[in-house]
Order: sequence, then structure tokens, then C-alpha cells
Amino acid sequence: MKAITITEPGGPEVLTWTTVPDPVPGPGEVLIDVVASAVNRADLLQRQGFYDPPPGASPYPGLECSGHVAALGEGVRGWEVGQPVCALLSGGGYAEKVTVPAGQVLPVPDGVSVADAAALPEATATVWSNIFMGGGNATSSNVFMIAHLRPGETLLVHGGSSGIGTMAIQLAKAVGAKVAVTAGTKEKLDRCAELGADILVNYKEQDFVEEIARATDGAGADVILDNMGAKYLDRNVQALAVNGRLAIIGMQGGIKGELNIAALLNKRAAISATSLRARPLGEKAAIVAAVREHVWPLLAAGHVRPVVDREVPMSDAAAAHRVVEESGHMGKVLLVV
Repeated sequence: MKAITITEPGGPEVLTWTTVPDPVPGPGEVLIDVVASAVNRADLLQRQGFYDPPPGASPYPGLECSGHVAALGEGVRGWEVGQPVCALLSGGGYAEKVTVPAGQVLPVPDGVSVADAAALPEATATVWSNIFMGGGNATSSNVFMIAHLRPGETLLVHGGSSGIGTMAIQLAKAVGAKVAVTAGTKEKLDRCAELGADILVNYKEQDFVEEIARATDGAGADVILDNMGAKYLDRNVQALAVNGRLAIIGMQGGIKGELNIAALLNKRAAISATSLRARPLGEKAAIVAAVREHVWPLLAAGHVRPVVDREVPMSDAAAAHRVVEESGHMGKVLLVV
């Protein structure tokens, strides 16, 4: 088969479409003939040498894919060869074939094309596990699902035009929440409004802390989904409501910030930081099962949809990476085989 390999850490030009050995499904795994994969910022970090795959994962980039079941490993039940599926991966999506644990495979939702389904696994799993399910105790299987956004609460999504942002807007509206977003252009904010966003903040021209306070009569955001990390840490705490929850899922604004503990205590607020790729298989399977139970019916009913900016041939993954790096896209950029 062919796959995108990284010849050395560097710019998009190091991505090479080359012949590699075919993967073979092991016990409990599903082999997928890939139709499409989606570009995530984690792929850019891997290309640059900053985000290695977990031990045992494919060395090729790609955290999600869609396609058709090609073969089943020993002990796999519930899937059929030829069935259209999508999957959450630890790596390997930028390839013609990929193996994945069966617990991370999802059927293509009704009403969604096989290619567009590649835009769903990582975004839906990230959003649902971070802001829509209640937390548990130290022995609970859902301890990683912590923010528990409730109907009537206000969610602030930084990067509302991203793949995760566009999914978060739609899911929050589907559960009856009010949604605020930040984005860098009027065009992106207009698209976010079309998806259901209620409060639109141009971060280049407006202070999101002031805008959230104004829009909520001073109450603040109950939940914040943050992809910036250090740069926004202090201001995110300022923007939180009493009993608010800040879920950090990215580090685009740096890795070290200063936290005002007094402000956090005064608001009785909580901060969590999560990643998806390196989670144990059992946790990933639980997240995927929750997504299938709660999100897939919304997709089938047309209440939620993948937002795809464009399709790029997988062999030209370098061009897709340049698009994502320039942040000129809305939703997901797909690589199609």
C-alpha cells in the first residue's frame, strides 16, 4: 500500500507519499480500506517532531479515517467486510489501509457520505468526552468526561471555526446550551452563527472576557473549551462563571502560564486538561461508545453535521497541511485516497 511518511521533522515538504508494507489486523482489530482521513493540528505537530505516536501505534500521521472494512482480526464481532465505517486512530490514517482496535470503530452515520465521515471521530470524541458528560470518582469508568454542559448553560468555544469548534457549536445547541465563540474573521464568525453560535467574538478586535461578561449580564461562561493553553489561562478564569469548568485541549498559545489561585477559589471553578491519543484502549472504547449512543442519532436526524472545508488528494498532504497552518479553513480539511 501507499502511505504518507515523514522523512524528517520539518515543514509540509517532508510529507512523502510512498510504498510501505500492508498492515495486518491482530486479535481484536479491524483492517480498514481508507477512503479519507482528516487533517488535525496534532498531525502538524507530529510532522514537526513534537508529537510522537504512542508506543505500538502506526508511525504515519492521521488520527481518524473513514472507509470500508477489509478484514477482521481474531475475536472481532459486530462488523462485516465491506461495511462503511469511520474510526478514531492513534495514527496511520494517512494511508490506503489502517488497522484499529474494534472498540474505536463506528458505522458511517445515516445521511453522511463515507468521505465526510472522516471528519467525525476525533472531533466528536474530543467534544463529547470533554464538555458533555459528567465526571465520576477515581474508580469510575467515565472519570475523564468532566465538564458536563447542561441545558441553559453558556459554553465558550475558542477557535469556533475549527473542526472541533464547529462540532462543539452544534452539539451544544442540540442539548439546549447557549454558545459563544471566538474566531479571527467576520466570515468565520458568520459561519459559526449559521451553525447556531449566539455570541460572536472577533479575538483580533474584541476582548472575549468583556464580551462574555456583557452577553451574560456579568455571569460568565459555565464551560470553556480552550485550544490555546497558556496564552488564555488567566483570561479564561476571568471569563468563567461561578462553578465554571475550563477544559483545556490544546497548547497553540504556549505551555506555561500563570494561574491566579484566588480567582479560581472565589469562583469555585475547575480546570481540566485532556488529550485523546494516548488514552488507554478501554477509555477510548468507552468514549466511542458514548459518541455512538448520543451523537450518532443527532447526525442521522440532521441536527448535527460534519463541516468539511475541502478535499485534497492524500498524495498531496503537504498542500493540506499548509491550508491548516494558515488557518484559512472552516471545519475540516480531508485527505482522500
